[in-house]
Amino acid sequence: MLIVHVHVQVKPGQIQAFQQATSKNARHSLEEPGILRFDVIQENEHPERFVLVEVYKDQDAPLRHKETAHYAEWRDAVADMMAAPRTSFKYSAVFPGAGRWATPEEGAE
Repeated sequence: MLIVHVHVQVKPGQIQAFQQATSKNARHSLEEPGILRFDVIQENEHPERFVLVEVYKDQDAPLRHKETAHYAEWRDAVADMMAAPRTSFKYSAVFPGAGRWATPEEGAE
């Protein structure tokens, strides 16, 4: 299992368009068999700042995700919306353990 937090800062005036494009990508991402979660969260005090919380079943799932048409569409659509290059950080689950993460169809163990 791999958890990735992607930090994005959006240009002024691009927040709504970014939200729409990113929500569409997240919805399609959740249909991928290697993705357990794909959350889009926005900072309250600085609404131009977002974190994408991506939870993958295995280390290879992010590569498969980046090969999808919906990811390519999102990447191209938001490229000019970003105020700075996005950054990502990789994590491992401590609690709950990997067995507690599941897709809605699978249910938690």
